[in-house]
Amino acid sequence: MKTEFLQNWDTQLKKGILPLFVLKALSKKECYGYELIQELKLSAGLEVTEGTIYPLLIRLMKYNLLTSKWVEQPSGIPRKYYQISDLGKKALKEMKSSIQMTMTKIVK
Repeated sequence: MKTEFLQNWDTQLKKGILPLFVLKALSKKECYGYELIQELKLSAGLEVTEGTIYPLLIRLMKYNLLTSKWVEQPSGIPRKYYQISDLGKKALKEMKSSIQMTMTKIVK
């Protein structure tokens, strides 16, 4: 059973590395917002809300790490699909390297 401190720490840790998980998921395939939320839940066990994911996607687009496009749907409601950019792929590689170095220092 986790203490309140560890629960809060775990939550903050996941929030801090959420951009890494988003870039990793989008490096595998383009997704629309709700689909990305489901992917993060399945692949990383992260419970992310729309109120968290959409501001993050906008921020990642601001830094040119993502691109987006609108795709018409048979239902008539278009969806905005997000893709990782070349700059995003480079950032993902650097983020992975950084977290690996950090974890190596922690487990020593």
